[in-house]
Amino acid sequence: MSQFFTETGSTEAVNARMSADIDPRVKTVMASLVKHLHAFIKDVQLTQQEWEFAIEFLTQTGQLCGNERQEFILLSDTLGASMLVDAINHRRPAGATENTVLGPFHVADAPQRQMGERITLDGKGESCMFEGRVVDLQGKPVAGARLDVWSDNPDGFYDVQQPGIQPKWNNRGVFTTGADGQYRFVGIKPVSYPIPDDGPVGKMLAALGRHPYRPAHMHFIVSAPGFEKIVTHTFVGDDTYLGSDAVFGVKETLVAPFERVESGGTVWRSPFDFVLTPVKE
Repeated sequence: MSQFFTETGSTEAVNARMSADIDPRVKTVMASLVKHLHAFIKDVQLTQQEWEFAIEFLTQTGQLCGNERQEFILLSDTLGASMLVDAINHRRPAGATENTVLGPFHVADAPQRQMGERITLDGKGESCMFEGRVVDLQGKPVAGARLDVWSDNPDGFYDVQQPGIQPKWNNRGVFTTGADGQYRFVGIKPVSYPIPDDGPVGKMLAALGRHPYRPAHMHFIVSAPGFEKIVTHTFVGDDTYLGSDAVFGVKETLVAPFERVESGGTVWRSPFDFVLTPVKE
């Protein structure tokens, strides 16, 4: 028996139209989505003009999506949704290294480099030695751990943003630990940079009085057989935007020391250990 739509019974009317034999997870997710969407509309007493503005905002967001840019992910990031999904799906025991957002500039198949090698190919920026260990929860070294690393250049751009200006694979590389679990490579001290803010997401941030900047960070994907993969950053500890990252990616445990050393051509040193969690049975 059909249920007619009313303002007070809107949620029940919409959810009653779902068939009984659909995928149970689809039913759970969509029923909750309808429930909270209708509750939001009623809570703010959404006007017709605001509804039309929202439709146009989402339309423009979709029109900006393509191979080079994903405005919907940017929207998810800036609303904290990406980090919340990541947190729910990567709960780890105390002491294990935490995840954060992948970001849009990871490139697969970066070159394998020798331990200690330099990943900066253009010679720009203040050089930094990144070093530490990959260990398990008991502090034992993890041999054969793969570290896929990348960062921006001193102007705040990744190599894929500046083809023909930066060398391919600039500030990128893959390193594999030996029996001691140690890693070591030379990059640059990263700098803070703005996310793309020339589209609808940028306009939203401006309307909210928010800036588009990410604090300086080095990206890491750390993986090893038998352990959960870590997708994370290490953040420069004195960065202006640590407490106001536009995509909410900063976690206190990921703020790393950057020590000025100025030795052997290296200006900075950043030690950080990665603690892996075993894959659940």
